[in-house]
Amino acid sequence: MEGIGMSGGWIEVIAGGMFSGKSEELIRRLRRAEIARVPLQVFVPAMDTRFDPSRVISRDNRKFDALVVSSTDEIRSKSDPSAQVIGIDEVQFFDDSIVDVCMELADAGKRVIVAGLDQDYLRRPFGPMPALLAVAEIVSKMHAVCMQCGTPAHYSQRLEGGDALIEVGDSTYEARCRNCFVPYTQHEAASAGR
Repeated sequence: MEGIGMSGGWIEVIAGGMFSGKSEELIRRLRRAEIARVPLQVFVPAMDTRFDPSRVISRDNRKFDALVVSSTDEIRSKSDPSAQVIGIDEVQFFDDSIVDVCMELADAGKRVIVAGLDQDYLRRPFGPMPALLAVAEIVSKMHAVCMQCGTPAHYSQRLEGGDALIEVGDSTYEARCRNCFVPYTQHEAASAGR
């Protein structure tokens, strides 16, 4: 798909649970644009400190250089007018105004590719993702493999930590299918000795 036959700008959303290959797919699309010599720019949120902060990094160790930003306003102010493709990883960590920024960029003729979790650890829509999914021309839903039974997994099972919406860290989560998902509570995790 990747915009074949589309003119002007558009928004692509790569969504799914943890360990589903969202960053890998984002990097794949960015690399294809890079090979085609299309000017591009990539942003990552400063909040995501799991890997090298100045790169999008997939779990299979693919990497793509990026600008670290602390807010949606920084994306707006640091956007390079010559870039034709804009990539944003971990988009769920930005506030709701990220939707307006993505729309502005697409309206200016840019191909905007964002990747992020569509649900939080309680299986609720995550931050700006529902609105981004609604305005996107292209949506790719990614699935992981359930770490309990091996079937397709769409949920991010929290295993430890508190009840805060955001707990950054891969060891705190695992991919689960609908049948293996167990609603997390801090109390139950402490009782189980986690």
